[in-house]
Amino acid sequence: MPNKRPRGPQPNWRPKRETERVLVAVEAMLDLYADYLPVTLRQIFYVIQGQGVLAKTQRAYKRMCEYVGMARRSGRIPWDSIRDDRQVAAEAPLAFAGPAHFWGVVGDLADDYRTDRQYRQSSRLELWSETEGMVPQLIRVGAPFGISTYSGSGFDSLKGKHDAAERAIAGGTRTCILHVGDHDPSGEWMLTALAEDVTAFAEVAGAEVEFVSIAVTPEQIARYHLPTALPKPTDRRSFSDTTTTQAESLLPDVLAAIVREEIEARRDMDLLREVIEREPAERQAVIDRLNGLR
Repeated sequence: MPNKRPRGPQPNWRPKRETERVLVAVEAMLDLYADYLPVTLRQIFYVIQGQGVLAKTQRAYKRMCEYVGMARRSGRIPWDSIRDDRQVAAEAPLAFAGPAHFWGVVGDLADDYRTDRQYRQSSRLELWSETEGMVPQLIRVGAPFGISTYSGSGFDSLKGKHDAAERAIAGGTRTCILHVGDHDPSGEWMLTALAEDVTAFAEVAGAEVEFVSIAVTPEQIARYHLPTALPKPTDRRSFSDTTTTQAESLLPDVLAAIVREEIEARRDMDLLREVIEREPAERQAVIDRLNGLR
């Protein structure tokens, strides 16, 4: 079960002899390629496997990932030295063809000035989707409320969970993560694991994080007569139901309505309207000041 696995920081972790042997090789690889960091776990594996440190098997790779994960949790290996497999590659640094180009970009930013829709709300909301393909749909629902959407892409990366906790800490208020995922053993396990790990990381700095499963739920399955299937016989995880349902079986408009209702239930709508209403005046003030600098 998820609660039996390490959660959050592990400053007192001490590796066993075999683990230490592998980690020494990993650290040597990171030092050797310091100018090319961050690297992926798969890249690390290929290098130290070629050195004879590990066997060329999936089991050896998973074992190495566990060792490195604990080393990151303990602070031994810096978080930013490794790029988890599901992370999106960073864009090239912002650059300009000249001053005219710079002022044009700044002017565009001023024209797009937008007030923070989550300003002074009692909690900061995020939308998480287990399925990457549903992210664009959730973005369209969350954007008007100033809510960011993230993809778990199945079992989320360790760095992704750490980043989520860092956002919660930086937010300064309670964070509520609204999760859309499948109703099956894998989805249920993943949500529990995410909640435990992100919460453990955030609690170190006194930040509060709440995870809420808003779809797909047993009530929605019955209400919308969603198709069901038996759990996969190969999935041995405990499960609170006898049948499974995919979140993608919800019609897009139904999903949008569910998500919007869950968001509005957690928003002070009068405060939101006030923030939106002051946006045009603030945008014009920014534009006027910018014009005075050109």
